[in-house]
Amino acid sequence: MQYRESARSGDKLSALGYGCMRFTKKGSGIDQEKAEKELYEAFQNGVNYYDTAYIYPGSEVCLGKFLKKYDIRDKVYIATKLPHYLLKKSEDIEKYFAEELTRLQTDHVDYYLMHMLNDVNTWKRLCDMGVLDFIKEKKKSGAIRNIGFSFHGGTVAFKELIDAYDWDFCQIQFNYMDEHAQAGIEGLKYAASKDIPVVIMEPLRGGRLANLPEEAKREFEKVDPSRSSVDWGLRWIWNHPEVTVVLSGMNDISQVTENCKTASEATSDTLSDAELEAYKNALVKIRKKIKVGCTGCGYCQPCPKGVDIPTNFAIYNSSFNDGYFNAFREYVMCTTLRNVQSNASLCIKCGKCEMHCPQHLNIRDELVNVAKRFENPIYKIGIPIAKKVMKY
Repeated sequence: MQYRESARSGDKLSALGYGCMRFTKKGSGIDQEKAEKELYEAFQNGVNYYDTAYIYPGSEVCLGKFLKKYDIRDKVYIATKLPHYLLKKSEDIEKYFAEELTRLQTDHVDYYLMHMLNDVNTWKRLCDMGVLDFIKEKKKSGAIRNIGFSFHGGTVAFKELIDAYDWDFCQIQFNYMDEHAQAGIEGLKYAASKDIPVVIMEPLRGGRLANLPEEAKREFEKVDPSRSSVDWGLRWIWNHPEVTVVLSGMNDISQVTENCKTASEATSDTLSDAELEAYKNALVKIRKKIKVGCTGCGYCQPCPKGVDIPTNFAIYNSSFNDGYFNAFREYVMCTTLRNVQSNASLCIKCGKCEMHCPQHLNIRDELVNVAKRFENPIYKIGIPIAKKVMKY
């Protein structure tokens, strides 16, 4: 296992982190025995970073039992998350954190994240609820060692959040399909320029990059037929020196073994020109169904009405590549369930964006298509209910 040092804490974190969201289910809960075997295999192979969250059903409890059973709490780093969207009053911050400590059977969390913190206004709401005092007190007592946030949204919003507080680390979605989507390469480099460690989630696009179309696989096989699609996907991320940890939601021993092997070999800035060309060629095959030729450059921003145009188009395109359900969920999370919405139907067709688009896209017409695809009757009925529950 290779390790990358956190620029803030000095912790030597395993390049591969264990994402604890996708444990195998058994009945109404988690298959504890199976999960423990997989977790221990990872630990034996040098994985020392384990990421969970309050809202992952049974995950914190499962991880806590595992660490207790093998008596390795002081040999690993735990990352979990505050479900700020469930907070109704200031006291709830302490309540949820205390519950998480109980679930994890520990007295401290090494890396604590504001879960799905997608814009500055939501952070300001948390500050108004007293989160800064909470953080100060917990860091002083040692109950929290590092504070950060996980993010789903566009580059501009990500940079604003990075600048809103002196974060110890952050977590973003990043893979070779999303180089210019969500926080993207620009966001990754921006965080790194401020010495903020970056943890990567969804390195394989929820499995999309592990199960490639045959024509895309062939592009990689031309260079090295011995490597799997998973290996190619992970190596691309570790090629970036700005990345600290790459999370993988492993739920099979074979996945743990393969990913640990790749993590022991892959280093930054080592992919050859031929390998980098293979990624480009494979992406051409993967994106055959792309509907909007948006490159995510952001020249169309800011929109007078707050529409996050690159993010809307990225999710719209993914709905034809990765399946509608996952894209619909991402659309709701990244554009609508925010303190300030950025969804497609907010467009008033002013045309300002099209004046600056290097690709000369018909942005206004395409945003209409985005809204038609996602803002269906289920969306219109469900969003007000979701917002009421999450207090947005």
